[in-house]
Amino acid sequence: MERHAVRGTAPPDAIASGGRPFAGFGLGLRTEHFDAILDTRPPVDWFEVVSENFMVDGGKPLHYLDRIREHYPMAMHGVSLSIGSIDPLDMTYLQALKALARRIEPLWVSDHLCWTGVDGVNSHDLLPLPYTEETIAHVSARVQRVQDVLGRELLLENLSSYVEYSGSAMPEWEFVAEIARRSGCRLLLDVNNVHVSARNHGFDPRAYLHGIPADRVWQIHLAGHSDYGDCVIDTHDQDVPTEVWALYEDAIAAFGPVSSMIERDDHIPPLQELLVEVERMRATAQRALARREAA
Repeated sequence: MERHAVRGTAPPDAIASGGRPFAGFGLGLRTEHFDAILDTRPPVDWFEVVSENFMVDGGKPLHYLDRIREHYPMAMHGVSLSIGSIDPLDMTYLQALKALARRIEPLWVSDHLCWTGVDGVNSHDLLPLPYTEETIAHVSARVQRVQDVLGRELLLENLSSYVEYSGSAMPEWEFVAEIARRSGCRLLLDVNNVHVSARNHGFDPRAYLHGIPADRVWQIHLAGHSDYGDCVIDTHDQDVPTEVWALYEDAIAAFGPVSSMIERDDHIPPLQELLVEVERMRATAQRALARREAA
């Protein structure tokens, strides 16, 4: 399949400080925008696909995927790996994931640091883990097996959470950092999830940024949420709010250039409206990098 140059300002093989690849500023690929993307070729550097939506034998999803992939790099983001489950790893799922990766040659493959079910039943929710040494050992071993099957490093994303385990022995950022260290995986930092969990559990979101290893952060997610006052829910159905933009600026100032993208999964607006957020993301990152250089 012919590959064309990336749109936007950042080549897909650009290298940030510390050897981190920098792909620029992206957007989640959604069905509602397929035709608009092909018709207008928007100035987006890359797209992120939800892996499970394209782990099929044929049909329109793959038709559009292949056509859009001719013009843009892509990353793969899954929701069903269930890396923290005690169920055996689903090898059929992993082989389908590997086949999709061969098809689109992604920038990277990611999923969530969570469990999604037990006894073969998928809850279709991203459930938090207890932050313990036992969980770290369990998850790290499973990550290594997944990476061996895929033949590539995996990126793991931090969750938004609404409950905590009484048996947790460390803050979330120490748990995430130790899994990255032991397993060799990279991290997908969702700054909206950091904000949501910080509000729900009463921790300092900047402490989270300072507590994870900068050299492991390969990608950043930005999204909106629903604020109910005493609880914040990660809904991905609104524009990125002011406080998440501020946390994103602090993250880039701390980590340097990191490939970043906007997620929108409900109340999806026209593509042109999301492109405004992509440009704001570029401008915010540039401002953060200027702060970093001046420090």
